Amino acid sequence: MKSIKSFLFLLVSLSALYSHAQYTDVINSNRPGVSRSAFSVGTNVVQFEVGPYILNENHNLLNREDKSFGADFAVRYGLLFPQLELNVEGTFQSTDRSYTGIVDNEESFSNFKTLTVGAKYLIYDPYKNAGEEKPNVRSWKANQAFKWKQLIPAIAIYAGANYDPKDNPFTAPGVEGFSPKVMAATQNNFSSGWVFVTNFILDRIGTDQSDFSYILTLTKSVTDQWVLFGETQGISSDFYADNLIRFGGAYLMNKNFQLDTALTFNTKDTPSVLGLTIGASYRLDFHKDKERNNGTSAKEELERRENKSRGKDKDKREKQETDFDD
Repeated sequence: MKSIKSFLFLLVSLSALYSHAQYTDVINSNRPGVSRSAFSVGTNVVQFEVGPYILNENHNLLNREDKSFGADFAVRYGLLFPQLELNVEGTFQSTDRSYTGIVDNEESFSNFKTLTVGAKYLIYDPYKNAGEEKPNVRSWKANQAFKWKQLIPAIAIYAGANYDPKDNPFTAPGVEGFSPKVMAATQNNFSSGWVFVTNFILDRIGTDQSDFSYILTLTKSVTDQWVLFGETQGISSDFYADNLIRFGGAYLMNKNFQLDTALTFNTKDTPSVLGLTIGASYRLDFHKDKERNNGTSAKEELERRENKSRGKDKDKREKQETDFDD
Protein backbone atom coordinates (compact mmCIF):
# COMPACT_ATOMS: atom_id res chain seq x y z
CA MET A 1 0.00 0.00 0.00
CA LYS A 2 2.83 2.37 0.83
CA SER A 3 4.37 1.86 -2.61
CA ILE A 4 1.03 2.57 -4.29
CA LYS A 5 0.61 5.86 -2.42
CA SER A 6 4.16 6.87 -3.32
CA PHE A 7 3.42 6.15 -6.96
CA LEU A 8 0.30 8.35 -6.84
CA PHE A 9 2.27 11.19 -5.30
CA LEU A 10 4.74 10.98 -8.18
CA LEU A 11 1.92 11.26 -10.70
CA VAL A 12 0.54 14.51 -9.38
CA SER A 13 1.65 17.88 -8.15
CA LEU A 14 2.80 19.25 -4.87
CA SER A 15 1.50 22.56 -6.10
CA ALA A 16 -0.09 24.20 -9.08
CA LEU A 17 3.37 24.45 -10.48
CA TYR A 18 3.57 20.68 -10.81
CA SER A 19 0.24 19.57 -12.23
CA HIS A 20 -0.75 17.71 -15.40
CA ALA A 21 -4.51 18.01 -14.98
CA GLN A 22 -7.23 20.24 -13.63
CA TYR A 23 -7.90 18.01 -10.64
CA THR A 24 -5.13 16.10 -8.89
CA ASP A 25 -5.12 13.53 -6.10
CA VAL A 26 -3.05 15.88 -3.93
CA ILE A 27 -3.47 19.58 -3.25
CA ASN A 28 -2.83 21.91 -6.18
CA SER A 29 -1.51 25.16 -4.64
CA ASN A 30 -0.15 28.38 -6.14
CA ARG A 31 2.16 28.78 -3.17
CA PRO A 32 4.98 29.29 -2.25
CA GLY A 33 5.61 31.72 -5.14
CA VAL A 34 3.31 34.53 -6.24
CA SER A 35 2.74 33.33 -9.81
CA ARG A 36 -0.55 31.73 -10.80
CA SER A 37 -0.73 28.31 -12.42
CA ALA A 38 -2.55 27.84 -15.70
CA PHE A 39 -4.60 25.08 -14.03
CA SER A 40 -7.55 25.29 -11.64
CA VAL A 41 -8.07 23.44 -8.38
CA GLY A 42 -10.72 21.18 -9.95
CA THR A 43 -14.50 21.25 -9.83
CA ASN A 44 -16.12 21.29 -6.38
CA VAL A 45 -12.82 21.88 -4.61
CA VAL A 46 -12.58 24.73 -2.10
CA GLN A 47 -9.02 25.74 -1.32
CA PHE A 48 -7.52 28.15 1.21
CA GLU A 49 -4.01 29.57 0.88
CA VAL A 50 -2.42 31.93 3.40
CA GLY A 51 1.09 33.22 4.04
CA PRO A 52 2.02 35.48 7.00
CA TYR A 53 5.19 37.46 6.28
CA ILE A 54 7.64 39.99 7.65
CA LEU A 55 9.13 42.64 5.38
CA ASN A 56 11.92 45.20 5.75
CA GLU A 57 12.38 48.05 3.23
CA ASN A 58 15.16 50.68 3.36
CA HIS A 59 15.05 53.69 1.01
CA ASN A 60 18.51 55.29 0.90
CA LEU A 61 17.49 58.45 -0.97
CA LEU A 62 14.64 59.23 1.41
CA ASN A 63 16.49 57.96 4.52
CA ARG A 64 13.37 55.96 5.27
CA GLU A 65 12.89 52.52 6.81
CA ASP A 66 9.67 50.50 6.75
CA LYS A 67 9.23 47.49 9.01
CA SER A 68 6.10 45.55 8.12
CA PHE A 69 4.19 42.39 8.82
CA GLY A 70 1.18 41.09 6.98
CA ALA A 71 -0.42 38.15 5.21
CA ASP A 72 -1.21 37.05 1.67
CA PHE A 73 -4.41 35.06 1.33
CA ALA A 74 -6.52 33.37 -1.34
CA VAL A 75 -9.74 31.40 -1.54
CA ARG A 76 -10.12 29.34 -4.72
CA TYR A 77 -13.12 27.38 -5.98
CA GLY A 78 -13.56 25.18 -9.05
CA LEU A 79 -16.99 25.85 -10.53
CA LEU A 80 -19.01 24.07 -13.26
CA PHE A 81 -16.13 23.19 -15.60
CA PRO A 82 -12.68 21.65 -14.94
CA GLN A 83 -11.11 24.65 -16.68
CA LEU A 84 -12.85 27.33 -14.56
CA GLU A 85 -11.76 28.71 -11.22
CA LEU A 86 -13.22 31.56 -9.15
CA ASN A 87 -10.97 33.21 -6.58
CA VAL A 88 -10.62 35.96 -4.02
CA GLU A 89 -7.07 37.11 -3.34
CA GLY A 90 -5.51 39.82 -1.22
CA THR A 91 -2.71 41.13 0.94
CA PHE A 92 -3.15 42.96 4.24
CA GLN A 93 -0.13 44.76 5.71
CA SER A 94 0.75 46.80 8.77
CA THR A 95 3.81 49.09 8.56
CA ASP A 96 5.92 51.09 11.02
CA ARG A 97 7.80 53.85 9.16
CA SER A 98 10.73 55.87 10.49
CA TYR A 99 13.22 58.37 9.06
CA THR A 100 16.95 58.32 9.82
CA GLY A 101 18.18 61.37 11.79
CA ILE A 102 14.70 62.82 12.31
CA VAL A 103 13.39 62.74 15.87
CA ASP A 104 9.74 62.03 16.56
CA ASN A 105 8.95 61.50 12.91
CA GLU A 106 7.48 58.02 12.94
CA GLU A 107 4.17 56.74 11.70
CA SER A 108 2.22 53.52 11.57
CA PHE A 109 -0.46 52.51 9.10
CA SER A 110 -2.24 49.41 7.86
CA ASN A 111 -4.59 48.50 5.04
CA PHE A 112 -5.13 46.15 2.12
CA LYS A 113 -2.28 46.37 -0.38
CA THR A 114 -4.41 44.32 -2.78
CA LEU A 115 -7.93 42.88 -2.73
CA THR A 116 -9.14 41.21 -5.92
CA VAL A 117 -12.07 39.05 -7.04
CA GLY A 118 -11.66 37.23 -10.35
CA ALA A 119 -11.99 34.17 -12.55
CA LYS A 120 -9.41 32.09 -14.42
CA TYR A 121 -10.12 29.85 -17.40
CA LEU A 122 -7.82 27.33 -19.11
CA ILE A 123 -8.12 27.89 -22.85
CA TYR A 124 -5.52 25.34 -24.00
CA ASP A 125 -4.28 22.15 -22.33
CA PRO A 126 -1.54 20.21 -24.18
CA TYR A 127 -1.59 17.53 -21.45
CA LYS A 128 -5.26 16.69 -21.87
CA ASN A 129 -4.59 13.40 -23.66
CA ALA A 130 -1.21 12.72 -22.07
CA GLY A 131 -2.66 9.72 -20.23
CA GLU A 132 -3.16 7.96 -23.56
CA GLU A 133 0.59 7.77 -24.15
CA LYS A 134 2.09 4.53 -22.93
CA PRO A 135 5.41 4.63 -21.05
CA ASN A 136 8.45 2.82 -22.38
CA VAL A 137 8.60 -0.24 -20.13
CA ARG A 138 12.06 -1.13 -21.41
CA SER A 139 13.78 2.19 -20.69
CA TRP A 140 13.55 4.44 -17.63
CA LYS A 141 15.89 6.88 -19.39
CA ALA A 142 13.52 7.20 -22.33
CA ASN A 143 10.61 8.08 -20.01
CA GLN A 144 12.70 10.80 -18.32
CA ALA A 145 14.13 12.26 -21.53
CA PHE A 146 13.21 15.71 -22.85
CA LYS A 147 10.43 15.75 -25.44
CA TRP A 148 9.99 18.66 -27.87
CA LYS A 149 6.23 18.78 -27.30
CA GLN A 150 6.95 19.78 -23.70
CA LEU A 151 7.78 23.23 -25.07
CA ILE A 152 4.08 23.74 -25.83
CA PRO A 153 2.56 25.34 -22.71
CA ALA A 154 -0.86 25.20 -21.14
CA ILE A 155 -2.48 28.64 -21.45
CA ALA A 156 -5.03 30.33 -19.20
CA ILE A 157 -6.57 33.79 -19.08
CA TYR A 158 -7.74 35.70 -16.01
CA ALA A 159 -10.04 38.68 -15.48
CA GLY A 160 -10.81 40.33 -12.20
CA ALA A 161 -11.62 43.52 -10.30
CA ASN A 162 -9.47 45.24 -7.67
CA TYR A 163 -10.93 47.16 -4.79
CA ASP A 164 -8.77 49.91 -3.20
CA PRO A 165 -10.08 51.73 -0.11
CA LYS A 166 -10.02 55.53 -0.03
CA ASP A 167 -6.76 57.14 1.16
CA ASN A 168 -4.92 53.84 1.03
CA PRO A 169 -1.25 54.42 2.03
CA PHE A 170 -0.11 51.56 -0.20
CA THR A 171 -1.47 52.99 -3.46
CA ALA A 172 -0.89 56.16 -5.47
CA PRO A 173 -2.88 59.27 -4.38
CA GLY A 174 -6.36 59.28 -5.84
CA VAL A 175 -6.48 55.54 -6.53
CA GLU A 176 -9.66 54.18 -4.95
CA GLY A 177 -12.68 52.05 -5.74
CA PHE A 178 -12.80 49.35 -8.39
CA SER A 179 -10.38 48.83 -11.29
CA PRO A 180 -9.84 45.98 -13.80
CA LYS A 181 -7.08 43.37 -13.70
CA VAL A 182 -6.22 40.92 -16.50
CA MET A 183 -3.59 38.21 -16.81
CA ALA A 184 -2.27 35.57 -19.19
CA ALA A 185 -0.64 32.50 -17.59
CA THR A 186 1.37 29.71 -19.23
CA GLN A 187 2.73 26.47 -17.80
CA ASN A 188 5.23 23.92 -19.12
CA ASN A 189 5.58 20.56 -17.39
CA PHE A 190 8.96 19.11 -18.27
CA SER A 191 10.31 15.65 -17.47
CA SER A 192 11.99 14.81 -14.14
CA GLY A 193 9.76 17.15 -12.14
CA TRP A 194 10.73 20.49 -13.73
CA VAL A 195 7.91 23.01 -14.25
CA PHE A 196 8.06 26.53 -15.73
CA VAL A 197 5.26 29.08 -15.21
CA THR A 198 4.90 32.59 -16.63
CA ASN A 199 2.40 35.33 -15.76
CA PHE A 200 1.90 38.60 -17.66
CA ILE A 201 -0.34 41.02 -15.76
CA LEU A 202 -2.03 44.38 -16.31
CA ASP A 203 -3.24 45.69 -12.95
CA ARG A 204 -5.37 48.67 -11.84
CA ILE A 205 -6.05 49.48 -15.49
CA GLY A 206 -7.04 53.07 -16.15
CA THR A 207 -5.86 54.48 -12.79
CA ASP A 208 -2.82 56.55 -11.79
CA GLN A 209 -1.21 53.28 -10.72
CA SER A 210 -1.67 51.22 -13.86
CA ASP A 211 0.91 48.45 -13.43
CA PHE A 212 2.45 45.99 -15.84
CA SER A 213 4.24 43.05 -14.26
CA TYR A 214 5.64 39.69 -15.22
CA ILE A 215 6.47 36.65 -13.10
CA LEU A 216 8.71 33.75 -14.14
CA THR A 217 8.78 30.70 -11.85
CA LEU A 218 10.85 27.53 -12.14
CA THR A 219 9.98 24.61 -9.88
CA LYS A 220 11.71 21.30 -9.20
CA SER A 221 10.18 18.33 -7.40
CA VAL A 222 12.99 16.64 -5.45
CA THR A 223 11.02 13.92 -3.61
CA ASP A 224 7.40 12.79 -3.23
CA GLN A 225 6.90 15.50 -0.61
CA TRP A 226 9.50 18.23 -1.23
CA VAL A 227 9.55 20.85 -3.97
CA LEU A 228 11.98 23.78 -4.49
CA PHE A 229 11.45 26.91 -6.57
CA GLY A 230 13.10 30.08 -7.87
CA GLU A 231 11.18 33.11 -9.13
CA THR A 232 11.68 36.58 -10.56
CA GLN A 233 9.01 39.29 -10.62
CA GLY A 234 9.27 42.53 -12.57
CA ILE A 235 6.94 45.47 -11.77
CA SER A 236 6.65 48.65 -13.84
CA SER A 237 4.47 51.72 -13.27
CA ASP A 238 4.78 55.47 -12.63
CA PHE A 239 4.12 54.79 -8.93
CA TYR A 240 6.49 51.88 -8.28
CA ALA A 241 9.02 49.78 -10.17
CA ASP A 242 11.09 46.84 -8.97
CA ASN A 243 12.62 43.49 -9.81
CA LEU A 244 12.07 40.98 -7.01
CA ILE A 245 13.75 37.59 -6.61
CA ARG A 246 12.38 34.69 -4.56
CA PHE A 247 13.64 31.30 -3.45
CA GLY A 248 11.91 28.72 -1.30
CA GLY A 249 10.22 25.40 -1.03
CA ALA A 250 7.11 23.48 -0.01
CA TYR A 251 6.41 20.32 1.96
CA LEU A 252 3.36 18.10 1.42
CA MET A 253 2.03 17.05 4.85
CA ASN A 254 -0.80 15.01 3.32
CA LYS A 255 -2.83 15.07 0.13
CA ASN A 256 -4.92 18.04 1.33
CA PHE A 257 -2.38 20.08 3.32
CA GLN A 258 0.87 21.80 2.28
CA LEU A 259 3.39 23.98 4.16
CA ASP A 260 5.78 26.40 2.46
CA THR A 261 8.37 29.12 2.97
CA ALA A 262 10.02 31.73 0.73
CA LEU A 263 12.66 34.46 0.92
CA THR A 264 12.20 37.66 -1.14
CA PHE A 265 14.85 40.28 -1.97
CA ASN A 266 15.94 42.72 -4.69
CA THR A 267 19.16 44.34 -5.90
CA LYS A 268 18.43 48.07 -5.55
CA ASP A 269 18.29 50.50 -2.62
CA THR A 270 15.28 52.68 -3.51
CA PRO A 271 14.11 50.79 -1.57
CA SER A 272 15.98 47.60 -0.75
CA VAL A 273 13.62 44.71 0.03
CA LEU A 274 14.04 41.72 2.31
CA GLY A 275 11.07 39.56 3.23
CA LEU A 276 10.34 36.15 4.74
CA THR A 277 7.08 34.22 4.27
CA ILE A 278 5.82 31.07 5.98
CA GLY A 279 2.58 29.78 4.52
CA ALA A 280 0.09 26.95 4.26
CA SER A 281 -2.51 25.62 1.84
CA TYR A 282 -5.52 23.46 2.70
CA ARG A 283 -8.35 22.12 0.55
CA LEU A 284 -11.82 20.75 1.09
CA ASP A 285 -12.19 18.11 -1.59
CA PHE A 286 -15.72 17.43 -2.82
CA HIS A 287 -14.60 16.58 -6.34
CA LYS A 288 -16.17 13.73 -8.31
CA ASP A 289 -14.74 12.95 -11.73
CA LYS A 290 -17.53 11.23 -13.66
CA GLU A 291 -15.49 10.67 -16.79
CA ARG A 292 -12.50 9.13 -15.06
CA ASN A 293 -13.94 7.66 -11.89
CA ASN A 294 -17.60 6.94 -12.75
CA GLY A 295 -18.74 9.50 -10.20
CA THR A 296 -16.55 8.37 -7.33
CA SER A 297 -14.91 10.80 -4.93
CA ALA A 298 -11.14 11.28 -4.66
CA LYS A 299 -11.01 9.10 -1.54
CA GLU A 300 -13.02 6.34 -3.21
CA GLU A 301 -10.80 6.54 -6.28
CA LEU A 302 -7.65 6.09 -4.18
CA GLU A 303 -9.19 3.05 -2.49
CA ARG A 304 -10.21 1.68 -5.89
CA ARG A 305 -6.66 1.96 -7.19
CA GLU A 306 -5.21 0.31 -4.11
CA ASN A 307 -7.72 -2.58 -4.33
CA LYS A 308 -6.98 -2.96 -8.03
CA SER A 309 -3.25 -3.12 -7.31
CA ARG A 310 -3.74 -5.71 -4.57
CA GLY A 311 -5.82 -7.77 -7.01
CA LYS A 312 -3.04 -7.67 -9.58
CA ASP A 313 -0.49 -8.72 -6.95
CA LYS A 314 -2.74 -11.64 -5.95
CA ASP A 315 -3.16 -12.76 -9.57
CA LYS A 316 0.59 -12.54 -10.08
CA ARG A 317 1.29 -14.70 -7.00
CA GLU A 318 -1.28 -17.28 -8.10
CA LYS A 319 0.27 -17.39 -11.57
CA GLN A 320 3.73 -17.87 -10.08
CA GLU A 321 2.45 -20.70 -7.85
CA THR A 322 0.79 -22.37 -10.85
CA ASP A 323 3.96 -22.10 -12.92
CA PHE A 324 5.95 -23.59 -10.05
CA ASP A 325 3.57 -26.53 -9.75
CA ASP A 326 3.92 -27.20 -13.46
